[in-house]
Amino acid sequence: MSTPTRQERFSGSAEHLRALLGQRRHSWGWLLALGILFLVLGVIALGMSVTMTIVTVLFFGALLLVGGAFQLVDAFKCRGWKSIALHVLIALLYLAAGFMLVTEPMAGSLVLTAFLGGAFVVIGVLRLLMGFQLRGTGAAWGWIALAGLASLVLGGMILFQWPASALWLIGLLVAIELIFHGWAYVMLALAIRSVR
Repeated sequence: MSTPTRQERFSGSAEHLRALLGQRRHSWGWLLALGILFLVLGVIALGMSVTMTIVTVLFFGALLLVGGAFQLVDAFKCRGWKSIALHVLIALLYLAAGFMLVTEPMAGSLVLTAFLGGAFVVIGVLRLLMGFQLRGTGAAWGWIALAGLASLVLGGMILFQWPASALWLIGLLVAIELIFHGWAYVMLALAIRSVR
């Protein structure tokens, strides 16, 4: 059997990519514009991290209010169900949490930031343990342990600067997410364009 040439391998991968993309390959420009929009929004959000934190907490609170209201309506529509009291209790907790976040967004950002910091610390410790358990499996254990160490340090930094970090952390995370999301779309659009 002969090995395929570089051009044949590229042609095969290009055909595979065309099949994966379907109609998207004809509208790469829209994807590029969307990526650029996300990049611009992310850069703007970087400069307004406190405002983004408040907006994000308000949005999360509104989602909890809407979810709680729908769950409450659903609970009363399901009469005769054994778990109706628990269903109502969950809906009321959603409504209470949403009301607290909407009426007191700064207090909500304090709670959410402390939760994020604690979660990163716990995730970091668990990843470090996992990495050390996998020590005999080659280089992968080192990357897992390094990821655990990074999560642990990040969580420690968040908690060390808490409550001040509650002002900017959530907005900063949203801004970084927007930038990475936009960059991924830009790169995908350029890759689609090169396949065309």
